[in-house]
Amino acid sequence: MVARDDEGYLVEPDSWTEEIARQLAAEEEIELTDEHWVVIRFMRDYHKDHQVTPDVRHAMKHLKEQCGADRNRIFQLFPYGYVQQACKIAGMIRPRNWSTG
Repeated sequence: MVARDDEGYLVEPDSWTEEIARQLAAEEEIELTDEHWVVIRFMRDYHKDHQVTPDVRHAMKHLKEQCGADRNRIFQLFPYGYVQQACKIAGMIRPRNWSTG
């Protein structure tokens, strides 16, 4: 496993791989489905393009466009929260001081 901070988030998002995502998801007791990967890949692409973690609203919109999911689906996929689980599994640095809803 690559370097992580005290809360389990990657120290360097560029060290992320899909295998690391699977390991992080297993730690969170999440079995990744196609919908999870839609969100995770969106987050990775958004981060690559903007050098910032996408707000949950952007991820929810993308999930709806790609899968027809309602706005609450992201919280079913990541029941302990977007920051706590989605951001961690997607290899983001833990977001600080911004809204997740």
